[in-house]
Amino acid sequence: MVIGERLRQLRKAKNLSQGDIEKRTGLLRCYTSRVENGVTVPAIETLEKYARALEVPMYKLFYDGDKPPQNAKLTITKSHKNEWGKTGKEWDQLRGFVKLLSRLDERDRQILLKLALEMGRKKSRTKKRLSTAA
Repeated sequence: MVIGERLRQLRKAKNLSQGDIEKRTGLLRCYTSRVENGVTVPAIETLEKYARALEVPMYKLFYDGDKPPQNAKLTITKSHKNEWGKTGKEWDQLRGFVKLLSRLDERDRQILLKLALEMGRKKSRTKKRLSTAA
């Protein structure tokens, strides 16, 4: 489900206008309109404001059920131990990327994703060539 659609559903279910949300969050109603229409992707901090304004727990913005979803049991396997983003400095960089990515529009995000996928493929091909040459 697209977050904007879910926000609109919750807002209308509570009989609130975008103006009411503006008063409760301090976010302009035109911003809420852009979020609800899928033009803008809000940051986590903004979603927290919406959840407080709508008087719902955060998970309700992403999940339609009555109870919170079950937590998945995630384990780190050997292949994930050395992934980038595990140290404090890398985590800070990752958070910075997330913040910057949230400002991009959908078209730019798709371009960036394709670029990253191509870079990953190129690196994978280089590793294969090096391992077969050795």
